[in-house]
Amino acid sequence: MNQNAEYSAVNDTVRGQFFRKVWAMTTPYWRSEEKGKAWTLLIAVIALSLFSVAISVWINSWYKDFYNALQKKDEAAFWQLILYFCGIAAVAILGAVYRLYLTQMLTIRWRAWLTEQHFARWLGNKNYYQLEQGGYTDNPDQRISEDLNSFTSNTLGLGLGLIRNVVSLVSFSIILWGVSGSIEVFGFTIPGYMFWCALVYAAVGSWLTHVIGRRLIGLNNNQQRFEADLRFSMVRIRENAESIALYNGEPNENRRLSNRFGLVWHNFWDIMKVSKRLTFFTSGYGQIAIIFPFMVAAPRYFAGKIELGELMQINSAFGNVQENFSWFISAYQDLAAWRATCDRLLSFRQAMTDNEERAPAIDVQTSGTALKVHNLGLDLADGRHLLTNADMTVEEGERVMLSGRSGSGKSTLLRAMGHLWPAGHGSIRLPTARYLFLPQKPYLPIGTLREALSYPQAGETYPHERYVHVLETCRLPHLVARLDEANHWQRMLSPGEQQRLAFARALLYAPQWLYMDEATSAMDEEDEASLYQALIDEIPGLSILSVGHRSSLKRFHPRHVRIENGHLVDQTVTA
Repeated sequence: MNQNAEYSAVNDTVRGQFFRKVWAMTTPYWRSEEKGKAWTLLIAVIALSLFSVAISVWINSWYKDFYNALQKKDEAAFWQLILYFCGIAAVAILGAVYRLYLTQMLTIRWRAWLTEQHFARWLGNKNYYQLEQGGYTDNPDQRISEDLNSFTSNTLGLGLGLIRNVVSLVSFSIILWGVSGSIEVFGFTIPGYMFWCALVYAAVGSWLTHVIGRRLIGLNNNQQRFEADLRFSMVRIRENAESIALYNGEPNENRRLSNRFGLVWHNFWDIMKVSKRLTFFTSGYGQIAIIFPFMVAAPRYFAGKIELGELMQINSAFGNVQENFSWFISAYQDLAAWRATCDRLLSFRQAMTDNEERAPAIDVQTSGTALKVHNLGLDLADGRHLLTNADMTVEEGERVMLSGRSGSGKSTLLRAMGHLWPAGHGSIRLPTARYLFLPQKPYLPIGTLREALSYPQAGETYPHERYVHVLETCRLPHLVARLDEANHWQRMLSPGEQQRLAFARALLYAPQWLYMDEATSAMDEEDEASLYQALIDEIPGLSILSVGHRSSLKRFHPRHVRIENGHLVDQTVTA
């Protein structure tokens, strides 16, 4: 993993780019085809949030009347105000329920739109392949599933919370300014002094909160990455369970998992330490905030300038103003988590952008009827050359076997033809014809066998009889009855059965060009001969380029090309 890329978003803050990039990630949804419903829901949620502020102002006014009734021992007014409060509470509950419901509705719709956009982008331009090969980013699955979920819910939660706090701050500041009166300090008269006390109290608290808790941003980022790495390691064990069991590799895997969890453990302890210090401060700050308004308002109350009801109204208004000023303090841990999520998403998106904007080193295009390789060079990441200025032409209808020593570049040449190899030079012209690649390890999606067989097309593409025919032709008659069974076929079938299934897929698809990379390596020679002959018989005029080592393959390929010392050497294949 490239950690410099991972933390590039953090450095963007210094350059003043972080919020610009977050804005660019946030705004497309609100201009998309979903904008009508999105803005309707957002306006409704904001309206309900402002309504909750109005309820708070309403209750603040109720405090004054209620405590004055208590001070005057006015029982009739007391019970009247209790009933009045019940009405306010009922309206407040209704508003809170629908505010939550509509917020959740908006969150899931925004998440769904963002997820579909990221699916399309991750799967486009071979990003899912290139990012894995280059190590540009880790755990894209977590970033799309968990980070997008956190981003939408936290962005809406924090954004709506900020709007509500700003409106509440203005409302209660007006109230507090009006009821707090003025105070004389060292000969200076300070109007609305309670407001200024709340402002200073919150400002000092916010600054200290950031000083104490700023490490949480990086620690939360690390925690998400370490947790995802641990999950990925466990998935790898499940995927390779048989090989690990045969190697008796359990102690080795245990060490690997323990090391992964050790990173989770130590980073979480760091989070705990910072959170402990931050909680000490924020809890103390909150407790002092309960008595602080009474302390600063007490002189006017004991001087008889205000009654108990007004004192309680001042306390309530001060509490709201101080709480709104202190929004940064109460939301700091959520802000730190949101920032870490944004950093991960931004680095993921930047890695995809870099891949999309990277000019291809090898010019691969589709034209004509022949496969043409011209002046082709293939390079490894460490600078070594696999091929140097190679040339080759394969005419329509030819069957060519490509061989060479292990690591000579045979499979890499096929990857270059499939737009997968980033380093090198030269050009490849693929014929404008229906083609299919058969890798050594076929991909079988989880689902019905019919869907795995017809991949990448839909399961209903071909008639049932056609599926039966290709399975029987490829020596898989025992799978006919399981065509509509859903399973994890890559685990259920042996490597040889998987490769035979790939040949059945080729017979279904009936390409004009077939590119095979050790596609029969797990078969015996009898199955190999039977399947190659089936391809030749059932797909007339099929052009084949096969990577292979076995001499038994030569009789199916009249032409033989070998990679020697970085060059393509044409040879005549003898039977």
